[in-house]
Amino acid sequence: MEWVFDQAHSNADFSVRHMMITTVRGGFKDVSGKLKFDPNNPAESYVEAVIKTGTIWTGIADRDNHLRSADFLDANNYPEITFKSTRVDVVDANHAKVTGDLTIRGTTRSVVLDVEFIGEQKNPFTGKTSAGFAATTTINREDFGLTWNVALEAGGWLVGKEVKISLDIEAVAVEEVATA
Repeated sequence: MEWVFDQAHSNADFSVRHMMITTVRGGFKDVSGKLKFDPNNPAESYVEAVIKTGTIWTGIADRDNHLRSADFLDANNYPEITFKSTRVDVVDANHAKVTGDLTIRGTTRSVVLDVEFIGEQKNPFTGKTSAGFAATTTINREDFGLTWNVALEAGGWLVGKEVKISLDIEAVAVEEVATA
């Protein structure tokens, strides 16, 4: 069955160490995508996602503008982060390892998402079926060309290399159109 992300109920969030002593969290306000998922045959699933880099949000306007700049995401030249799955390995009835190509700033690397199928519900307002998924992964931002940093006087770096990514996706079933 084909599904599309419900953008009003889907999130892409991240966290990264700041000055090696605390964690900064943020997210993106524009996450879209599609997937194929059949709970009876999860190994045949796939997912494609697009995140608009210009919609990054951490709650601090100056930081958000810096993250959009060429020092980090370079949103003017690279307006999208994309993910396209290449393989799904089922762990159990509700969990899978989804391998795919993540592209940030024009650099593509293979990553593995730990995905949990949360369940399905019929939306009481639209009558359509929705499915929920949660996914996590960790990347080294420098693998994607995000190398800007400042050395700290006491040792270490202003911005950590490891970025934890968390996705919460509500997908809506696409109604099949009957052909004559």
